[in-house]
Amino acid sequence: MGEGLSSLGGPSENPALWAFLESVRRGELLSGTVAAIERFGVFVALDDGPDHPVFPGVGFITVPELSWRRFESVSDVVRVGQRVSCEFLQFDTWNLEARLSLRATQPDPFRAFADSVVVGQTMRGRVTKLMPFGFFVQVADGIEGLVHLRERGSTPVEAPPDTVQVGDEVTVAVAEVDLERRRLTLSQRQGTARRT
Repeated sequence: MGEGLSSLGGPSENPALWAFLESVRRGELLSGTVAAIERFGVFVALDDGPDHPVFPGVGFITVPELSWRRFESVSDVVRVGQRVSCEFLQFDTWNLEARLSLRATQPDPFRAFADSVVVGQTMRGRVTKLMPFGFFVQVADGIEGLVHLRERGSTPVEAPPDTVQVGDEVTVAVAEVDLERRRLTLSQRQGTARRT
């Protein structure tokens, strides 16, 4: 995995960094301090590792690997100077960095939700987002599902704003839970909206 040249040179140019990165194994926990936050991810200065020749840290967490939950800004999840413990995913040989996952160290709320519901079960939720093809409903902390417009019944609807608005409380039924793709499909055939 660590063979070949990177944009930062080969093993002879940064021998301590290459040796460290080639010694880490997938799934290993690495601790460090958040060194910098960028729009594309977070640099982590690792406790047990050399300095990076260019970046503020040898560890790097991409935005999707920060949290299972949806967030608006990276700073909603971590802050510079914060201590973190992350799972090692892979050695990025181009950037000479350890790709890390913070979310892998946290329980997946979608899996817990999926284990607690059955298809057909009804629940209350709040409309969070309108799309041309349907709308999203938050039914539990960090859990949102999609109500497709075609699930609304036999009455044709042009767009979600004709039927619901963001913030409406609705009753929905679980139509499908896809664990592999982490998708929840909801139905509102029996449900009604209530403005809040």
